[in-house]
Amino acid sequence: MNITQFVQEALYEDLGRGDLFALVVEDKEACADIVAKEKGVFSGQVYIEALCAMQGLSLEMYVQDSQTFEPRQILGVVRGSYLKILQIERTLLNIIAHSSGIATHTHAFVQCVQARIKILDTRKTRPLLRVFEKYSVRNGGAHNHRFGLDDALMLKDTHLALIQDIESTLAYARKIIPWTCKIEVEVNDYAMAQRVFEAGADIVMCDNMSPAEIARVAALRDRSYPHIALEASGTITLENIATYVKSGVDALSIGALTHQAKWLDISLKMQN
Repeated sequence: MNITQFVQEALYEDLGRGDLFALVVEDKEACADIVAKEKGVFSGQVYIEALCAMQGLSLEMYVQDSQTFEPRQILGVVRGSYLKILQIERTLLNIIAHSSGIATHTHAFVQCVQARIKILDTRKTRPLLRVFEKYSVRNGGAHNHRFGLDDALMLKDTHLALIQDIESTLAYARKIIPWTCKIEVEVNDYAMAQRVFEAGADIVMCDNMSPAEIARVAALRDRSYPHIALEASGTITLENIATYVKSGVDALSIGALTHQAKWLDISLKMQN
């Protein structure tokens, strides 16, 4: 779903068959400020620009995607039809609050690692909102993992449960998947990691392993398989992320970037 389709459907959900308030008053020209009630990292600009353009409204932004803001700061101003501003109000604020919430939460993780390793999102996104939420993650300074099952071949524990011969499976996969696609395999202990290294995966993901055991895997990778990327995932929080950074992996994938982010408090205020 592209941005225009997204905002059209979001607005229709709220507007339905029409705004009853439009039957009550006459239209006039108006201006409304977008005001932050708490600090954060802004995200959602391209979506609200499309929303305002679709309704014939002028939008002037004072902050851009990925920029920080403070409480009581005016983020932008919407100008045009009084009725149309009111009709898009909730859709506009929902987009900003949701997207900026993810960007702000993501930024907190990114600050913790200080560019020493990459922070990645996951496919733990709300249905039909994957592109939107992953865009928000990028605005928070992190990187996107797969967008879907067609991005890369990733074998997780549920795949491996019924695979007896990982070596032959990877060898066969190399012959049939596109040459540009990578193969990532999830492991849960040192022995499995060693086996997958030898089988020739491009990326090995240490899932729900202790930082100490991940460090052992990283040492093996560095000695014998330096061409293989190493990722860690599973219950990584702002409180424990420092121990994972020291483990020697290249990246941390964190589902909480999206599913634990809270909406920010942002409002629309009409100018008198």
